[in-house]
Amino acid sequence: MFPFYLSHLCQAPYFTPGALGFHRSPHPISILSRKLMSTATTRSNISLPPPESDIPIFTTVASYREWRRKAFIENRSVGFVPTMGALHEGHLGLGVYIYFIHLNHLLIYIDPSSLILRRSLSENDLTVLSIFVNPAQFAPHEDLETYPRTLERDLKVLAEQQVVASNSDMSSNSIPTLDSNQVKRPSAVFLPSVREMYPGGIEQEIVKQRGTFVEVTAYGEQMEGKSRPGFFRGVATVVTKLFNVIQPTNAYFGQKDIQQALLLRHMVTDLLLSHPSPDHLHIVPTARDPSDNLALSSRNAYLSPAGRKVAPTLYAALKAAEECWLAGEGDEGGKNKNKKECVEIARALVERRIEEARDHGLDVEITLDYIEMNDAGTFEILDDSDTRSSRGNEAAPVILSGAMWVDRTRLIDNLLLGDFGTVVR
Repeated sequence: MFPFYLSHLCQAPYFTPGALGFHRSPHPISILSRKLMSTATTRSNISLPPPESDIPIFTTVASYREWRRKAFIENRSVGFVPTMGALHEGHLGLGVYIYFIHLNHLLIYIDPSSLILRRSLSENDLTVLSIFVNPAQFAPHEDLETYPRTLERDLKVLAEQQVVASNSDMSSNSIPTLDSNQVKRPSAVFLPSVREMYPGGIEQEIVKQRGTFVEVTAYGEQMEGKSRPGFFRGVATVVTKLFNVIQPTNAYFGQKDIQQALLLRHMVTDLLLSHPSPDHLHIVPTARDPSDNLALSSRNAYLSPAGRKVAPTLYAALKAAEECWLAGEGDEGGKNKNKKECVEIARALVERRIEEARDHGLDVEITLDYIEMNDAGTFEILDDSDTRSSRGNEAAPVILSGAMWVDRTRLIDNLLLGDFGTVVR
């Protein structure tokens, strides 16, 4: 992926050095306005009017359902990208581009396999995004109040996104034209209030919550679920609500949250949902900063300059564990390393990076939360003695994941080992 966005078809978002994964920042937002937005979206029973946008915005379930009813009647497919706002390049899908210079104009052909939003735009007649910071997936001590909220910027950037779809009969040597029928843009934004999504109210403490909630048992206690008890209960609940409202033909989730995406696929299967069906819940590869492979995340905006320098440590540790796990592959008589050895190698790399940061005088605190290897089907932790070959099928998919604190910012990442061709699609 390329860290830039050429603007013949749309204007570039506002970027400044130092955040959002590409050393870029959202439009400045005052402390006061952020407090007001936070209060309105998390605690208050009133809703602020949405900012002006070129994209239709639906703030109520009833208004969206009327729009969706028309799409059903017209037999139009609807792609769905759920977000909590603070959009970054991973959401928007600044993917693989092929550039053409023709008659002094820059034309852009966008690979239809690009990431999340662009993937949905390419594969559906209509694309809907939701922006909702879900209180139910934040523990009382977590960052609900300070989670990045950049609504005006998000809507502005979304209005600028478009895909120039390729003609199926276009030869490999032809130059695409800007036929308006080929241009696809986001069709609608669902922007509900907390009251709209939780009519009976919502408390962050689970013991105080009343009403209906969704739990996917045995799949939410490992990996992220172990570090964040109750998190997947909140996720499963709000996504069930969103699927019920949006009624998507296809839904798109990022690999960075692989446990979440696979858990939701289990949920869709168990609840016999048709919109989307399990085969239409897609997992899109993680978007990364091409300079150092840091996984793009809204929370990257929290990182200080020193924190941004050390943030790629987690990815480097996971790559070290991956190299260990694959050791001996293709070598005659090569011996596979076991899980314990690979995880220890990853942990040792993190410790070295902590020492290096200290030696270089970086004012940053790095704390490893976990690095683990789990079965992709059951999420069960691999035994310490497990090797790639001892598991019976060397291509059996394994999730190698980790979480790390950089100061007060918690970063997550994962690598998929083995055959994930039928999983990430």
